[in-house]
Amino acid sequence: MSNSAPGPHLNRRLFLKASAATGGGLVINLALGPNFSASASADFAPNAFIRIGRNGLVTLVMPQVEMGQGIYTAQAMLLAEELEVALDDVRLEHAPVNEELYSHPMFSRQMTGGSASIRAFWTPLREAGATARTLLIQAAAKAWNVDPAACRAEAGFVIDDSGKRRAYGELVDIAASLPAPSSETVKLKSPENFKLLGTAAKRLDTPGKVDGSLKYGIDAFPVGTKIAAIAISPVLGGKPKSVNEQTALAIKGVRQVVLTDSAVAVVADHTGAAKKGLKAAAVEWDDGPNAQVSSADIVQHLESESRKPGAIARSEGDVERALASASQPIDAVYQLPFLSHAAMEPMNCTVHVREDACELWVGTQNLSAAKTAAATITGLEPEKIIINNHIVGGGFGRRLEVDGIIHAVKVAMHVNGPVKVIWSREEDIQHGYYRPYYYDRMSGGIDEQGNPVAWIHRVSGSSIFSRIAPAAMANGVDPDGVEGAAHPPYKFPAIQVEFKQVEPQGVLTSWWRGVGPAHNVFVVESFIDELAAAANADPIEYRKRLLTDNPRALKVLELAAEKAEWGKPLAARQGRGVAVQFAFGTYLAMIADATVEGDGAVRITRIVTAVDCGLIVNPDTVAAQMEGGALYGLTAALYGAITLKDGRVEQSNFDNYLPLRIEEAPHVETHIVPSAEPPGGIGETATSAVFPAVANAIFSATGRRVRTLPVNSEELKKT
Repeated sequence: MSNSAPGPHLNRRLFLKASAATGGGLVINLALGPNFSASASADFAPNAFIRIGRNGLVTLVMPQVEMGQGIYTAQAMLLAEELEVALDDVRLEHAPVNEELYSHPMFSRQMTGGSASIRAFWTPLREAGATARTLLIQAAAKAWNVDPAACRAEAGFVIDDSGKRRAYGELVDIAASLPAPSSETVKLKSPENFKLLGTAAKRLDTPGKVDGSLKYGIDAFPVGTKIAAIAISPVLGGKPKSVNEQTALAIKGVRQVVLTDSAVAVVADHTGAAKKGLKAAAVEWDDGPNAQVSSADIVQHLESESRKPGAIARSEGDVERALASASQPIDAVYQLPFLSHAAMEPMNCTVHVREDACELWVGTQNLSAAKTAAATITGLEPEKIIINNHIVGGGFGRRLEVDGIIHAVKVAMHVNGPVKVIWSREEDIQHGYYRPYYYDRMSGGIDEQGNPVAWIHRVSGSSIFSRIAPAAMANGVDPDGVEGAAHPPYKFPAIQVEFKQVEPQGVLTSWWRGVGPAHNVFVVESFIDELAAAANADPIEYRKRLLTDNPRALKVLELAAEKAEWGKPLAARQGRGVAVQFAFGTYLAMIADATVEGDGAVRITRIVTAVDCGLIVNPDTVAAQMEGGALYGLTAALYGAITLKDGRVEQSNFDNYLPLRIEEAPHVETHIVPSAEPPGGIGETATSAVFPAVANAIFSATGRRVRTLPVNSEELKKT
């Protein structure tokens, strides 16, 4: 994704409507929909981003969903900075389903993802705050009969040059009667004048998490709710063959058994009865056409297809001629497995289907798709779909998919009243949309001085864009599939990058905390390390030679090397590995320290990151995302793999799809490079970088290359 600021079209879409809200107050509508204009009616006022009441409290209607990434606080900071109010005075509400108002500017859908919440809303939310500030100043100036230029906003008050002051709450009715200010009148603050942005603010969602008042989707419990336990066909494309319905209904508390095209749900008064009823139902399955699929079949297919040319994503220079001239050619194959998201909150959705409406209580990253799915299943008009979105207990891209919502709505169609459909941990892990399996071929060569002369990268794997947004495919290239590969941070005399679409049988694939970069950065940074080793060069120094035209990347690399004490001697079977990347609009360098035990077990003891993500909103959030992202990726690097046998996912819970244990967690340091560049994303950056940093550290410790993930301790035991 581009490292550019949100485009000028956002300013053209800025629409302000000041009117009296219910009970009095100032409402600011920030319209992002392409059909919005200054002629829009006051009917849009309830969908405003900002409300200021007579009590002076400010409400931000959140355009993005909180998944632990800290966006509630960060976006509230954008608003509070320009509005000149304390962060504690901002209250948060989830945005309703309204694509006209709340579509993501970069994706044109009402969704959260791509490490893009700050990148997309950096300008619009600040403009909303600045517009409200301007109106309040004009309101005070009108009340005092003074020039607005003689007034300023500060800490929730408007103050004039003589010292008179009025609280925002006292001004909202006057402000609501004023015409929208012109774009020339609304001035955004310069970064040097920021008071809140760039400071370590406490997160607004922490108190609710501590005292339990913050409600996740799984906590929703409308009056009369029944609980449904669900079993989905263990083989993709399968369907129920037989169900012992009467035995299930004999369980106390069980109310009904619902069969859909691919699942069986037992509806009961409480969870215990639902689970017992589902077990008693003893469902037998018709496995369908994918009953014989195995991981070996999928990998064999990928290996075969990867030998064929792919669609050209980038081609500069004559790579074949350059490769032929190399003093030392180097080839490598890298493999990355299917991965589950394994969020702590399993998939769940509460649904009440009525004759005239369908209401959902859920935590989703994709309100647009959720609305469409519910409307399609129920046959209701889209405006009859009501979605109460909640904070999400881990998304990582899994909740961009709406299969959980689809199953829940299908069940609810047969239930009188609201029903909460909760997946067990086993259903959650065994019925995912997994990070694709990738099989990448690399070819390169160095000259007598060790400099690279050719770079060829063929990515082979599933295309998510071809399913979700086919129009984004350019000449057969999935833009996400080659992100981090088509434009690595290094300069090569000749480079060719290809994308070979290979769809696996019997497996669904989707986003996983940065799909393209999470695999491509591993391949690119591992192969760069291989070139450095072939050139007998220090991995840091080798990269620096290739980054002379990329000052931001060079800066983070140098800072990480300094903080990690690169070059400091290490004990036997200890190693230090590095990775550099540009992804999600952010530059990142990561260095990992590894110890490889005699039994092949790998322990990462320290991770140092240096990050340039442009202008900072909250440095604490940056550090938290570096820590959480690194540990999430480290879990996958060491243990993560979804495998199939007889069409079934073999992993089922955290005993065989292992999470990183607390005693395994390394110390993670974050060092931020001051920058005046537009904001970049941070939610997925560390996850992408940790794979190669760990693999390169293992090579440093043992001399063995890790080209297939997860790390194989049996292989390392042989070193």
